[in-house]
Amino acid sequence: MTAVTFDHQATGYSIGHALCMAHAADLAYKDESTIESKAREWGFDRVRHHHTQFRPPFPLEDTQAYTIAGDHMIITGFRGTEPEQMRDWLSDATTPPCPGPGGKGFMHYGFGEALDSIWPQVRKALGEFRDNGQSIWFTGHSLGGALAMLAGARLHFEEPRLTADGIYTFGQPRTCDRLLAQEFNTAFANRMYRFVNNNDVVAQLPPEPAFHHVDALRYIDSKGKLHDAMPVIGGLLDHAKGYTADMLAPASDGVRDHFIHNYIDALEKCRR
Repeated sequence: MTAVTFDHQATGYSIGHALCMAHAADLAYKDESTIESKAREWGFDRVRHHHTQFRPPFPLEDTQAYTIAGDHMIITGFRGTEPEQMRDWLSDATTPPCPGPGGKGFMHYGFGEALDSIWPQVRKALGEFRDNGQSIWFTGHSLGGALAMLAGARLHFEEPRLTADGIYTFGQPRTCDRLLAQEFNTAFANRMYRFVNNNDVVAQLPPEPAFHHVDALRYIDSKGKLHDAMPVIGGLLDHAKGYTADMLAPASDGVRDHFIHNYIDALEKCRR
């Protein structure tokens, strides 16, 4: 595996920066000592751990995240949830949405509860760490991707003087209604990057038309090639290729494509 080297002066999109953000999303799954060790290795000298609980439509869940800071960059990484643990409450279209950040449209109730449970800790860390005009980045995989997107929306729409410089998500589920998606797309043009790996099952939930994706798709096809968009016909054919890649277990492709290490592997190959 290639060494991870963060460009603390980064201001926009690059595959190299996307790869670093994928590693940062993966780090949210690790224990506190590993997070602190990696933060130092990556050039961040301050670390804050966030942990709380929320109650989605189904059993009580943990919300975990961390914030790391250096002299020029701050990153908050939100932890995700495995597909089998998310599928029931993501698939439940009867759960009523709740008002979105800053009163902009509506968002999935479970995601709203998860963000509310941890946001005071995240916001406090950002306020304490941002002492040198550092850039702010949010990242996350799976549920963590939904929280990263909504955290960016909350910061921007509720505190417009302080906004995220970039948001990178991996395997993010549909998070909000069409109105919030439109407001977010306008506010975060060229600052939001939503990566989807071929048949990733979580990226196909919760169901439309109640919930929608935000723009800025970066699609990884069945061969591992990265695209800025997914053509309708070409995308359907590529999905079919992914499903038939494993003739013994075609249904497992959607879960396999969701794993964060597969996103990291694809981005490493694209960077070469």
